[in-house]
This record gives sequence, structure tokens and C-alpha cells, in this order.
Amino acid sequence: MLTLDAIAERRILEAQARGEFEDLPGAGAPLTLDDDTLVPEALRAAYRILRNSGFLPPELEANREIREIEHLLRSLEDMAERSRLMARINFLLARAGKSGGNLRLEQDYYEKVAERLAARRR
Repeated sequence: MLTLDAIAERRILEAQARGEFEDLPGAGAPLTLDDDTLVPEALRAAYRILRNSGFLPPELEANREIREIEHLLRSLEDMAERSRLMARINFLLARAGKSGGNLRLEQDYYEKVAERLAARRR
């Protein structure tokens, strides 16, 4: 991986010397970096590529859904709907707590990735 890093760094420096990074949108603005400290360092680039391509591992997709439901619950007053959404959160949390993950979800995720890659080849 060090060779690939060195090539990338060299190309970045060459492009910077040619001024190719001047006038980029958002230049001078602070970066909004995602917190990927819990992802092993060796997997961070792969996770970032998948995330930027619209793919999320099932456990992260469930986490995103939980956060959306929590946001919705803050403004919801209908007790029946609140109860239904809380049941959904409990289900997602219980599923995430299982050791070894859910094989059916992993298969669904694999199929989704395979379909997306096949569509890009066309």
C-alpha cells in the first residue's frame, strides 16, 4: 500500500504545483469530516469509497434509520405512532445486538452491491 500512497502523493503534489486546485468550490472553507475512528485504519478507504458510492453496511444503515426515527419522535405527538416507531427502534437495536450479524441481511447487502456494480459496467 505504501507504493500506491507514494504515487498518489506525488500526483497530488504535481497537480498542486500546476495550480489545478485553485478555484475549487468550497476552497478555504472548513472540511466536514466523517468520524470513522471506529473503523479499522486498513478499512477506512474502502468504507469511504462504498459510502460515497451510496452503499452502507447493514449495521450502519440500521444506525442511520434509528437516528432518523429518533429525530421524527421529537416532533411527533400521536402516541400510537410513537409506540410503533419505538417498536421499530427496539427491533433494530435487538437485531444489531445479535452476535455474528444477520446472514440474510449480509446476503441482501452483497446482492445490492453486485447489482450496482453490474449496472455501472453497462
